[in-house]
Amino acid sequence: MLKLPKVIGHRGAAAYAPENTIEGIHTAADMGIEWVELDVKLTKDDIPILFHDETLERTTNGSGFIAEMTYEDIKQLEAGSWYGDSFAGIKIPTLEEAIEALIDRNLGLNLEIKPCPGREVETTEAALDLLSTIWDDHDRLLISSFQHVSLEASKDVAQDWSRGLLLAPENDEETGAEVINPNWAEIADYLDVKTINLSRKIASRDVIEAVIDAELHPLVFTVNDPLEARQFQSWGVDAMFSDEPDVIVENLLTVH
Repeated sequence: MLKLPKVIGHRGAAAYAPENTIEGIHTAADMGIEWVELDVKLTKDDIPILFHDETLERTTNGSGFIAEMTYEDIKQLEAGSWYGDSFAGIKIPTLEEAIEALIDRNLGLNLEIKPCPGREVETTEAALDLLSTIWDDHDRLLISSFQHVSLEASKDVAQDWSRGLLLAPENDEETGAEVINPNWAEIADYLDVKTINLSRKIASRDVIEAVIDAELHPLVFTVNDPLEARQFQSWGVDAMFSDEPDVIVENLLTVH
């Protein structure tokens, strides 16, 4: 039984520490946050690491594509100065290092499979093979992805772990409006997921109610406005991802 908290720290606690780092994990734990969401990619030599982008420029002092870097290359990089001087010198963690920190701090995990193009299956298999040797709390683990192939592979590798389908806005060809994929329910059924992780831009009341009617858990990303969070809460959203998880937790309505 998946035991989701109301608020999940996005990429650790991205408003307070560099995303996808051990420091971010500890920052979330220090705030009393129960779960974090982290992104996993593969290095050229198949080591699962925490990283979001296809390229290194935004969050490190390196450049180039993750898919072309070995773990030895990754180890040389610095991943904190871009965020703030107090984080200078920190490194890109391996998934294994992150899992050890999560277990040490008693945190739940939403692991987003964020594969480099063409590595959807390999990334999933490497990440879940590693997880299966260390992680045994199925109530506090959610595997999610935008990539259907990755979710299929996750189903094959670890059938009994909960999966979540991530949905970003799509442009309506006639109106240009941002809308949800009209086939989301069929895709979710085929992939046998338990959660629908919606962009806040498409998380209307009607969509959330449709997700609930489909007996799935609606989750929403990335929610940093307390008033918006309260609205989503009133509509029946099970969990929200936030860069400022402490602020959102403090402002949610207490349900008696």
